[in-house]
Amino acid sequence: MVSNKESEGVGATGRPASKPRGRPRSFDRETALEKAILAFWEHGYEATSVSDLTRVMDIGAPSLYAAFGDKQSLFEEVVREYGVRYGSFGDRALAEEPTARAAVARMLHEAASEYTDPARPHGCLIVHAATNCSTPEVEESLRRRRNANIAAIRSRIEADIATGALPADADTAALARHAGAMIQGMSQQARDGASREELEALAEIAMANWPRT
Repeated sequence: MVSNKESEGVGATGRPASKPRGRPRSFDRETALEKAILAFWEHGYEATSVSDLTRVMDIGAPSLYAAFGDKQSLFEEVVREYGVRYGSFGDRALAEEPTARAAVARMLHEAASEYTDPARPHGCLIVHAATNCSTPEVEESLRRRRNANIAAIRSRIEADIATGALPADADTAALARHAGAMIQGMSQQARDGASREELEALAEIAMANWPRT
């Protein structure tokens, strides 16, 4: 039950209830973040300026800094959210498929689909954002993410060797890096206009080189 004083903006002590400090946010943060994702995805990190971001996000610079921090902080959040919204297909494939071979095949075919989706920028944000990147911290962060993806693939391959699903002499490092190179190359090919069907053909060729038991 709410007392009359509380409903009229007066606290239980009889003093006026405190009001939130500062102006209320006049934009939807999630919508603005999605617009930032698309901007960095389309243009990369270096080529996307703060003025570009405020324009596409439809907010002023003070609002951007208050809600997201500086450009680098915003980009770090963009990368994390991109992974959740668009980039998790690789992790799902590794977790759900019964073998490394099946997981990588699914990963490459889903990359062909994801990277050519006409509803959003082509390619992979993590790959494209590193193009011409001259900010060492951002470059290193993106490199760590790409290497972590390769390490996850290698770990899955090693698990298959342990169970006999792959030959004991399979080169785990080379297979994992080959998969990583395919993902990165398919991203650039998609940026250059390759179709889904063309990228799927590349995926088939890549998987033909995998060892069999």
